[in-house]
Amino acid sequence: MQVFEAQPPTRQRTCRALGHGCAIMCRFPLIGIDHKSGTYMRIEYEQLANSGRVAWNVDGDHPSDLLRVLVGFGRGCVLHGKTTSLPVLIPLRGHVRVSEGGNVQRTLARGELFVAEIGQELQVIGQGAAVWLVLLANPALWRRLIGSSTDVLLPDPVLLPAVHGADREIRRVAVRLVRSVSAEPSNDADAVAAALVFTDLLVDLQSDFEPLVGRCPGRTLSQRRSVFLRLKRVRNYMESEGNVDLGITGFARMANYSPCHFVRAFCAVYGETPHAVLVEQHLRRAHRLVNDTSLTISEIATVAGFEDRCAFARSFKRRFGQTATVVRAYGQGAGRDAA
Repeated sequence: MQVFEAQPPTRQRTCRALGHGCAIMCRFPLIGIDHKSGTYMRIEYEQLANSGRVAWNVDGDHPSDLLRVLVGFGRGCVLHGKTTSLPVLIPLRGHVRVSEGGNVQRTLARGELFVAEIGQELQVIGQGAAVWLVLLANPALWRRLIGSSTDVLLPDPVLLPAVHGADREIRRVAVRLVRSVSAEPSNDADAVAAALVFTDLLVDLQSDFEPLVGRCPGRTLSQRRSVFLRLKRVRNYMESEGNVDLGITGFARMANYSPCHFVRAFCAVYGETPHAVLVEQHLRRAHRLVNDTSLTISEIATVAGFEDRCAFARSFKRRFGQTATVVRAYGQGAGRDAA
């Protein structure tokens, strides 16, 4: 177990413009970590605003001792490029659009937390008056942060890609971290404490996957986590917006499995077939569109991925107990009553 402690820093705050617009990076070095090795964790704080653009790897490869804290606010802020570290994204206000690899898109809102996968093309765009926070660290540093409060040594991947619910507690800790590193003068001890508490809460969220990892084939934890990562990529794709039914062959290729092996592993881990999961995601999206848009029911059926409206109507009523028309009418009536 490692001990984290703020060291009296010889601090030099440096700020410079990044990209287009008003993207400002403020660097805060030397926050202590790991007394045994005598190394340090550095924290860099950055602000991205007013349509600013910055790459994930603005300085090349991500150092193993660096925690990068970035806050974006305002319309059109963009983080883009190939991730060279493990990013954790938390919308604090409004909505954030995320594009993974160019073909997987999702919209995140306040109350959600997104763990991305390292080494992929990832673009994050703030919408409207959105405020969002990104924490980036090398897998080695995430592992050391996790190891500071637990004796469990997680094999790769140290964090699994997923969208989690982010309750008020973890959002407040994230804001506390930002305030600690951006204050003048900064509060190193509080920044370290906030980073550790945030990591603990993130580990708690990821612990929901432990039963699923346990169902994966493999003799070691590393092998089982590797299998789960491959299946999770498919599940994440199914849960994204605008997903297309790739068929068993396409999903198996995404997971790097044969079709038969993929179906068998997916059912063993998730307890349902890939087709059932995909239909459920389509129905959930249709339900949101019924309540939040003025699209016709036929248009919603098409957008949600159903080629046959009759099949959509049957599936929708079976899942939600009412037709889409009734659900829309009830929602509109509730809105008028509230007004």
